[in-house]
Amino acid sequence: MAEKLLSLIQETGLYGFFETMTIPEGSLLPVGIGQILMIAICLILLYLGIAKRFEPLLLIPIAFGGILANIPYAGLTNEGGLLWLLYHIGIENTLFPLLIFMGIGAMTDFGPLIANPKTALLGGAAQFGIFGTVIGALYLGAFANDVSFSLNEAASIGIIGGADGPTSIFLTQKLAPHLLAAVAIAAYSYMALVPIIQPPVMRLLTTDEERKIQMKQLRPVSQREKIIFPLVVLALCILFFPSATPLIGMLMFGNLLKESGVTDRLAKTASNELINIVTIFLGLAVGSKMIAENFLVSKTLMILFLGVCAFILGTASGVIMAKIMNLFLKDKINPLIGSAGVSAVPMAARVSNRLGQEADPQNFLLMHAMGPNVAGVIGSAIAAGILLNLCS
Repeated sequence: MAEKLLSLIQETGLYGFFETMTIPEGSLLPVGIGQILMIAICLILLYLGIAKRFEPLLLIPIAFGGILANIPYAGLTNEGGLLWLLYHIGIENTLFPLLIFMGIGAMTDFGPLIANPKTALLGGAAQFGIFGTVIGALYLGAFANDVSFSLNEAASIGIIGGADGPTSIFLTQKLAPHLLAAVAIAAYSYMALVPIIQPPVMRLLTTDEERKIQMKQLRPVSQREKIIFPLVVLALCILFFPSATPLIGMLMFGNLLKESGVTDRLAKTASNELINIVTIFLGLAVGSKMIAENFLVSKTLMILFLGVCAFILGTASGVIMAKIMNLFLKDKINPLIGSAGVSAVPMAARVSNRLGQEADPQNFLLMHAMGPNVAGVIGSAIAAGILLNLCS
């Protein structure tokens, strides 16, 4: 009887947390203490998602998956377990990020970009945040001997600057899957913090007169143009960036479903039911990688720091590009819309509009900012393809 009672006690989660006090190689804490801390971190993420509405659609499933992954003896991340199955079915083969990109395409209106194509340069300039961070991560080891990153790891960290969660997950799973949890948490957390991170940078780099620049109303875009656009973008991707085709292809396919006018049912499914289902599974699968011994390492803190740097660089690059363009343009661009090139749709565009109206209540920049905003989505996917090609 005593043996059975002892066996029952040893199967409890309470016993499991304190069963071992050994510290795995590279980890900062013993396994049991680390699991408790990870559950606490996940509870904080749940609070941010529910109370503060920080990217709740992804942050809540990721946080809950992280809690499940750190429960002793639950076996959810072991081979055959629920989280293991979700990860291997949808993340390991990058199925879930690609399906989400299709849904994003079905929800995206490329009209502002088509109406003002030069704003694509702003979306492209904002990708400097990605490549600048990659270079910074590679050279970090020269200043911090205990933290260094390989090219694959640096590329996975740099893509955080694209402010595009599915792209970050797609590239990281391809190049550095052991960093997936840290990169995904950083990407989605900083996307939610765009209204806090971007404004100080935007104000610092612009004058009050520049923030008051009013732009001409965009011309109407025909349905024919909107149908041709995804096909042209896909063709250019095939010719110049074939490694980005999985992401660009699904994005443009979803957009074609929306704009063709004859596949409304498919477009609605892609942008509603399908993307919602996949988002749930994606979040739980990413959360499964928030295992204490993998997450609580010194590299995680550095990834969070570099992620902020990537956002700041991307924001600054877009604003500076707009100021450079104004040297040659007759119709000036409000530099504030350059910050929207970091992709986070439509939050970054709303931040540009808000700062413009702070300077002049009659200054409406939202639709103008959507041009570089959606260009940033394309740009981050192309950047991911380039990095994938460089690291393969």
